[in-house]
Amino acid sequence: MSQGIVLPLWLVVLLAGLALLAVVALVVRAARWALRRRGERVMKEVNRRFRIQIHPFKLTRHQALVDRLLLDARVLEAAETHAREQGLRSEDVLERVRRYAEEIVPAFNAYIYFRWGYRIARAAARSLYRVRLGSVDEAAIAGIDPKATVVLVMNHRSNMDYLLVSHMVADRTALSYAVGEWARIWPLETLVRWMGAFFVRRNSGDPLYRRVLERYIAISSAEGVTQAVFPEGGLSRDGRLQPPKLGLLDYLARGFDRRGERDLVFVPVGINYDRTLEDRTLLLDAPPASPASSSPFAAARPQDRAKPRRAPRAVLTTIGFLAHNLRLMVFQQWHRFGYACVNFGEPLSLRAWSAARDLDLASLPREARFAAVQALADELMLRIGAVVPVLPVALVATVFVRGPQRALSLLEVKSAVLALWRQLESSGARLYVPRQDQDYAVEVGLRMLTLRRLVVERDGLLLPTSGDLPVLAYYANSVAHLVASAETRPPAVAPATPLE
Repeated sequence: MSQGIVLPLWLVVLLAGLALLAVVALVVRAARWALRRRGERVMKEVNRRFRIQIHPFKLTRHQALVDRLLLDARVLEAAETHAREQGLRSEDVLERVRRYAEEIVPAFNAYIYFRWGYRIARAAARSLYRVRLGSVDEAAIAGIDPKATVVLVMNHRSNMDYLLVSHMVADRTALSYAVGEWARIWPLETLVRWMGAFFVRRNSGDPLYRRVLERYIAISSAEGVTQAVFPEGGLSRDGRLQPPKLGLLDYLARGFDRRGERDLVFVPVGINYDRTLEDRTLLLDAPPASPASSSPFAAARPQDRAKPRRAPRAVLTTIGFLAHNLRLMVFQQWHRFGYACVNFGEPLSLRAWSAARDLDLASLPREARFAAVQALADELMLRIGAVVPVLPVALVATVFVRGPQRALSLLEVKSAVLALWRQLESSGARLYVPRQDQDYAVEVGLRMLTLRRLVVERDGLLLPTSGDLPVLAYYANSVAHLVASAETRPPAVAPATPLE
């Protein structure tokens, strides 16, 4: 009766493994349930405090959105065509579609977004920069139809753009970004999905993948999800605005029903920093210098792009940047990286834009649609360029770049900056003036450059460090289109009043 039961070791290990898997599954399910409950409570609080409307589509479970894509008529048609052309089984092609959908579709979690994401974005932005909202066209933005789908279109200066803009609009809406493959590493991938972002293979030539991505963007925009798009498609390597890429804009336009209930409204957003965290790394593969132009993106052409930087050099540059700032923190010499400013411009209604040109983008032939989307992209880039904030470092850098071999006194620097300031102001540029004090603004910009040793003082005179002229040019380039426009055009309307 008391005889024991002897089990082979392999069976004991198998049973222990199964028991561990069962415990892990229970913990995961309990965690998901807890996050879902907390998310529901957060949504009630957000709706009460900020009156944010989060569309039901954004709160739909990940698997339900994947299933919706798999059952989409156009996706099924594309899968059938692909299977027939490639001689593949329909089941295999549909499995590929499922993998693509799983990869693209986010898993938005309100608790993570508003409790942790917002706090992280706010803490990171404010600890690194003096964050400022420069100017907002409040009347125009307030006039947007509440049913419309809003798309924020922005220039891309830094990876901080994601955090900065999310922080600035957190009391109005939750954004959905397109994120590249750089974020597809664990656990960053899970966090990014919870924040509502969707993944994009930037250079995928697979037509089946592109169709799945297109349908997700079309469906989400038709459901009213607020999108955030960088028309340039990537970070500016030389500081200038880049030519727009048409991929995501074409998907949005192709899925837009001009006669439908929901309008598609683009809100231009201009972003600028006194210091971009990645400036030296970005300059490793900046395109060759080109003449100044009044166009915000004519100076940078795709054929001018240099070969991609070597990864080891970029890694060493990043490590050096982190080590230098860590040393400054240890010796209590670290300072924030100046001002980070965001401007919001006049919205553009796609319905009104299409009607004015008598265009139905969804029904246009491919070539005609691309031409129309190119015109739309150019218009959006012009509006983005017009609201890029003019910050102190950009102005001071412009003065030194104009005379790289000339040593200037402090009085000469201030005189040149203030002259440039008046010129930009008369042309309608959005200048941010710290403390509403122009003299202080010049001192702030000059201090940032001297702390970084981009500008040095010798015998009471200031001159740029010869080896760092590309870095100075990078910051001057952020407003080069505004400077060129101010020099070639008559004064425009008065600029919007900056907000502190």
